[in-house]
Amino acid sequence: MSEDVLKIGAHTFRSRLFVGTGKYRDMDETRAALAASGAEVVTVAVRRVDLGAQGGESLIGHLLEKEYVILPNTAGCYTADDAVRTAKLAREMLETDLVKLEVLGDERTLFPDVPATLEAAEALVKAGFTVLPYTSDDPITAKRLEELGCAAVMPLAAPIGSGLGIRNPYNIEIILQHAGVPVIVDAGVGTASDAAVAMELGVDGVLMNTAIAGAKDPVRMAGAMRKAVEAGRDA
Repeated sequence: MSEDVLKIGAHTFRSRLFVGTGKYRDMDETRAALAASGAEVVTVAVRRVDLGAQGGESLIGHLLEKEYVILPNTAGCYTADDAVRTAKLAREMLETDLVKLEVLGDERTLFPDVPATLEAAEALVKAGFTVLPYTSDDPITAKRLEELGCAAVMPLAAPIGSGLGIRNPYNIEIILQHAGVPVIVDAGVGTASDAAVAMELGVDGVLMNTAIAGAKDPVRMAGAMRKAVEAGRDA
């Protein structure tokens, strides 16, 4: 398994668990959970974090010190223009071409605005970004995003923060059958068994935040998710 790596654009990763940085009680818990997860890629909401605070006890400073790959995300954006501006700010501040594209269509469910996501994805690809778009589990949308030049597609398993697990495994399987880029399940994973099931379907990775940060023991849950992703991949 030493050569079993995940390639996204020009980037290569060994861990297939991507984790978020929100909702932890404090920085100590954040540090410990990230370490326990074994993740290389850590996503940060550009609109909620001071990207300029890169020293001392800051989140960005810690991520840079520990050499995590920072994946900026455009969470909180509701138009294509806002998402593109936010991504460009992140690239300027963090000197990365990576972006997790989120264009939301509804404040309550946090479902993606698919037409706006396609519009923003096209603009960001043309601007030289390595785009990983959060999208619905619709196979047609996933294929359109790939055709626009996205380096991966990130279909939701269930609504963000719901912890409901994979609600429609058949759609994920169809996406996988037609995808020529990595498929990373994003949103809805609730516990370790959900992560294992996702990997057993054949996805290339799983991204989560609430499932770990919202657990009674986030550090222990981070370790469980690490093992689940590895076991699901092997299985």
